[in-house]
Amino acid sequence: MEIRRARRTTAAEPPETWPAALATETTSATWRLRIRMDDRPGMLARIAIRMADLECNILGLTVLPVPGGVLDEMVIRPATGLTKDQLVRAIRDEGCECSAIADGDIRELVDASAATLASAGRAIEDPSRYAEVLREVLSADLVTVVPLTEANPGRTESGHRAVFTVDSDRALVARRRWAPFVQLELTRAEALLGLLDSARANVAGPAVATCADGTAIVLRQGMPGDAEAVSALHGRCSMETLFQRYHTGMRSMPRRWLHRLLVPPRGISLLAICGREVVGLGQLIPGASGEIAEISLLVQDAWQRNGVGTALMARLGVIAAARGHRRLMAVSLPGRDSVYRTAIRAGLVPEPPEEEGLLRISLPERAVPRVPDRC
Repeated sequence: MEIRRARRTTAAEPPETWPAALATETTSATWRLRIRMDDRPGMLARIAIRMADLECNILGLTVLPVPGGVLDEMVIRPATGLTKDQLVRAIRDEGCECSAIADGDIRELVDASAATLASAGRAIEDPSRYAEVLREVLSADLVTVVPLTEANPGRTESGHRAVFTVDSDRALVARRRWAPFVQLELTRAEALLGLLDSARANVAGPAVATCADGTAIVLRQGMPGDAEAVSALHGRCSMETLFQRYHTGMRSMPRRWLHRLLVPPRGISLLAICGREVVGLGQLIPGASGEIAEISLLVQDAWQRNGVGTALMARLGVIAAARGHRRLMAVSLPGRDSVYRTAIRAGLVPEPPEEEGLLRISLPERAVPRVPDRC
């Protein structure tokens, strides 16, 4: 936007008085600056008027809320001969602080939301571009991929360094020298990476897993139309297997329960399918708070110890993380540790089972659990 020059009681330093030698300091056609100011009416107008006095054209403006005020990020076209030091002093005279100023690029004037969505599209098409996309979204100087064990997220370098977990092995480290990252930018980056993780995991679609004997199985969400196949699964399970899952003596699944089993309230069911047969069934049911979800597994006897339960557990962990859950809970018979061992093999973090058989499983705070290539 272009602002007309306004009359002021205290005149700004006129352009004709700037030393000619200082004109060489104007190294870019645009500057990008961040101005910290009190969040009260009129402050932005005062800065805009001072910019007009200095014959600077404001090309773009973004307001970033920060503790104790706001941070206005501007892209401007400075007057010929104006130096960065002169601009910083003028902003200070208005009672504000120019916390950062650097050479800009006209490409930075693209709408931030549109640019973020475009970047996300490129990363979904090519996951190897995660670092490039994050650098664009954060306007960072550098984003590097490092082993997660070497990321050191506690090292922030006064806000000029940020760490983002990619998976259980890697992290992205972003650095920006010209201005520290603010919380709104970090939150936006986390949301973007969460979107990319969900797209990568494709939690709404089927997934393929390879079992220990080399057999491929398909993991997909259960639907009401799967009732006959799930009923047949229960018919092929021994009484002991059914007792471990339901903790009650039963020879088969009553038909009136099948719909609730496949479409649990507020939750989902996950089927493990080989050919036309359902060989395993998992459930994920969120708790009242949404932070914890209950998980359960049933695997046909002939398919046990072949990795089907591990595949179901890992996939349910991915879905749980994508839905915002942070912990899982499972109930097993006292003294049985099969669910505990399955959770470990699936890459989750279970606590030792409690005496009554309750098992608590933690999900990584900042990463979607990995689905193993082999069950």
